[in-house]
Amino acid sequence: MTSPLKLAGLSKSYAGVRVVDGLDLELEPGRCHGLLGPNGAGKTTTLRLALGLISADTGTVDLLGYPMPAEAALARRKVGVVPQIDSLDPDFTVRENLLTYGRYFGMKGREIEARIPYLLEFSGLAGKADAPINNLSGGMKRRLTLARALVNDPDLIFLDEPTTGLDPQARHLIWQGLRRLIGQGKTLLLTTHFMDEAERLCDVISVLDQGRVIVRGSPRELIKQHIEPHVVEIYGDAMAEWKTCASTFCRRCEEAGETLFCYTDTPERVVEELENQPGLRYLHRPANLEDVFLKLTGRDLRD
Repeated sequence: MTSPLKLAGLSKSYAGVRVVDGLDLELEPGRCHGLLGPNGAGKTTTLRLALGLISADTGTVDLLGYPMPAEAALARRKVGVVPQIDSLDPDFTVRENLLTYGRYFGMKGREIEARIPYLLEFSGLAGKADAPINNLSGGMKRRLTLARALVNDPDLIFLDEPTTGLDPQARHLIWQGLRRLIGQGKTLLLTTHFMDEAERLCDVISVLDQGRVIVRGSPRELIKQHIEPHVVEIYGDAMAEWKTCASTFCRRCEEAGETLFCYTDTPERVVEELENQPGLRYLHRPANLEDVFLKLTGRDLRD
């Protein structure tokens, strides 16, 4: 099957700063692809290039078989977009927002109306069709933004941090819906700062840093290839003294704030030693995607 999105040799600079640097990315249809990276890594610029909202300095973009940005209007007919910031019309009701957005795609009123019950059920907003936007909570507005992105029954859906601001119940509702979309053969491109979200949803993850893909693979592959299988997080006043001998029990240690992260193949030895340290508290857990992300991109804040 043809890839719904191909980026080849893509570069983009602003004021002499290379934001996207020779990026190659190709999505497989019917899968959820994660695009992860710290702030400033180039994720949002990559999405804007892919959608034809800006032009690349070098390289090519093929979106659903159309060259971008030359034929952006044609390509976007079967694309859905969930932006980082909600842009709902506060003067309209929930139904009117969906009707207005559907008309941007040339859809007829009856066609949009037929989809509204499904969209409201998908987003957990059944019974809210006639509610004014200003009467919705922040989480409801976020869920409506996701529903709006599906009004044209898109083949490819861009999700830019879709669950930001949602409570755990709403996040799980959206995750269920996104898995249903994948099951229907839709292709998803997801950016998120929630590593558990990426680990749950994504079939393939590309980690972006300084405008380049530095690793690519499934969550399980990335964890297996780049991190030790077990992590022991250590806290407490005696941590500074204990960390001098941590290398005896751990393959690798990293200190972040008041926490010492010990990465190991033999957590039993570490836990046994810690049981004899009353001034320390610890948490033993399997390694996860967040550990991989921090190892590859560092623990320092990015502005």
